[in-house]
Amino acid sequence: MNSEFMGELFGTMFLIILGDGVVANVLLKKSKGENSGWIVITTGWAFAVMVGVFVSGLFGSTAAHINPAVTFGLAVGGAFEWADVPLYIVAQLLGAFFGGIIVFLTYYKHWAETEDAGLKLGVFSTAPEIRSPVWNVVTEIIGTFVLVLGVIAIFGIMQIDGGGSPTNMGIPVDGLGPFLVGALVWGIGLSLGGPTGYAINPARDLGPRIAHAILPIAGKGGSDWGYSWVPVIAPLIGGALAGLMLYLF
Repeated sequence: MNSEFMGELFGTMFLIILGDGVVANVLLKKSKGENSGWIVITTGWAFAVMVGVFVSGLFGSTAAHINPAVTFGLAVGGAFEWADVPLYIVAQLLGAFFGGIIVFLTYYKHWAETEDAGLKLGVFSTAPEIRSPVWNVVTEIIGTFVLVLGVIAIFGIMQIDGGGSPTNMGIPVDGLGPFLVGALVWGIGLSLGGPTGYAINPARDLGPRIAHAILPIAGKGGSDWGYSWVPVIAPLIGGALAGLMLYLF
């Protein structure tokens, strides 16, 4: 199995285990973290991203994107090979799906204790506080644009050089990059996450949503497929816009 594939799969899986895990801890009944709030969720997701990037590198991904919007955006910007995009995205989706299953198993006894089907779905996927497709799309585009351009700035990512290799300028001290990306995601959650729950990652939303649809979750209700396109399409647009800025400037 391609090490890049395994790196993206395991990195994204750990992202969801810790990210959806903190949401479960806050939302599900009789959890020790029940009702601990938005600050806990955003902090947990920041750590989830940090660990996901480290794990992705451990298992062989040289890029450690763990997010199709990052992969797509960097390809648009000329900093990632288009030929590798499908491999990365498939691995990311599978990793997110498996991560959702692990969260389900971790909190197995809490699903039946939680009456609200919306809270159960909220563990796996995002939903807007005010449902307005156009403005929900705008919010996710902005959040993902900030994410991808922030990643580009943190790592000093440049376009691929003539030899087909990515050129990086201003790379942070070894090991610091994942912490900085985690802090970036923390800031996005605190500042921009309120309207839609800041998916900013198509795999993060779609993979666990599929898991929600097929898992035997007690009283789970529907998986809100009518909204599911927003946290997939909008982050890809946001990532592409950030990549376009890299390409142009």
